[in-house]
Amino acid sequence: MNNSRVMSVRVFGILLALLIALAAGIGFMAPLANNAGMRANAQIAAVDDAWRAALPRDAQAATNAYMARLSPVAKARSDAYFEGGYWLQLWNFLATIAACLIMLRARVLARLSDWITKRRLGFARGWLVSATFLFLLGAMTAPLAVFQGFYREQAYGLANQSFGPWLLDQAIATALTCAIGGLFFAAVLRLLRKRAQTWWLWGSAVALLFMVIGLMLGPTYIDPLFNTYRPLNDGPIKQSILSMARANGVPADNVYQVDASRQSNRISANVSGIFGSAAVRLNDNLLKRTSLAEIKGVMGHELGHYVLNHIYKMLLAFGVLITIGFALLRWALTASVRRWGHRFGLDGTADPGVLPLLMLLLTIYFFVITPIMNSQVRIDETEADIFGLNASAEPNGFAEVDLKLTEYRKADPGEWEEFFFFDHPSPKKRIFSAMRWRAEHMP
Repeated sequence: MNNSRVMSVRVFGILLALLIALAAGIGFMAPLANNAGMRANAQIAAVDDAWRAALPRDAQAATNAYMARLSPVAKARSDAYFEGGYWLQLWNFLATIAACLIMLRARVLARLSDWITKRRLGFARGWLVSATFLFLLGAMTAPLAVFQGFYREQAYGLANQSFGPWLLDQAIATALTCAIGGLFFAAVLRLLRKRAQTWWLWGSAVALLFMVIGLMLGPTYIDPLFNTYRPLNDGPIKQSILSMARANGVPADNVYQVDASRQSNRISANVSGIFGSAAVRLNDNLLKRTSLAEIKGVMGHELGHYVLNHIYKMLLAFGVLITIGFALLRWALTASVRRWGHRFGLDGTADPGVLPLLMLLLTIYFFVITPIMNSQVRIDETEADIFGLNASAEPNGFAEVDLKLTEYRKADPGEWEEFFFFDHPSPKKRIFSAMRWRAEHMP
């Protein structure tokens, strides 16, 4: 190994240590959130059933009445938080690109691959290189991840965890990413070596297979690593949810609650399952912060995702996008290695050292198609909204929840802004949908 290459590895090690130290510093300097105080300073005006009964029949007028309850302070905080996310998408993109370029320049994976090859580890060679690559990528982008996932959430009063527990959750997530993602990239490397002409087609199939396995195993084996799930106590809430499930053919005989409040104060729920299974779950924030009508509105929406087969539609849509992406990746990777491979010490497209280049090209592709993916998800969410209104018959409850979502989602964006950056309909559009349903169905 020549001196310039040795120096590159040493510089890379120093840079990695500095980035990890910076990430730790950002975490320890974060202002711990005073959630109750921040909500008191940015409240949504409270109303009673008499106010709801007196709402105008006109859907737009009723929507405006709901939106008027959002204080200027609350709206300003919500807009600032969500619009800041636009820039974070760009910074995450640039940080990943920079990290991949630095790893290519330092040739750290090529050196690791050479060291592993001497030990004749077979398939484990690709997995170890891939897992190490994902770990290094996570470490190099850690300052931005800590700022985005911890510091900023604390600053806006959306998080409940101190830095230690948050860091432990991230360590578990990183270990899973390295282990499972390492298997995926090891499989891609093997395909590059064994199926030089058709690896992109096989690679897209492997990617889809990993998505299906994740959907099957995630609720049972992965989610419990971060939170505790237990059956919801019998009562009106549980019986109302199960009644909606039975009425709409969802094969669920229990409802589970999760202690999401240990991480944040966001309300959430989901109905997950594939190939005839269904798990109905809601978080404790939804139980603590909303009424029965609101819970029914949310759970009707979540049941809609299951009944409308959105999971299969999502797999089909993403499968097409992934296949197109891998087809483009084959061309771009071959051309890039041909032109710059010698500069980065790559022997060909099957060289394990190509992983940063592979990730760089995938990052560019998925960044470009983000509006397309957002639109697909937003269409499914709109369909589930309508299903949920029909299933629950709780338009006011659904509108109340949408108003609460403005804590972290911009209430009334422009049309193009929503197209590019929203993967859910905006709260104002969702409230309008609920008020339109109310005008058409309720006396």
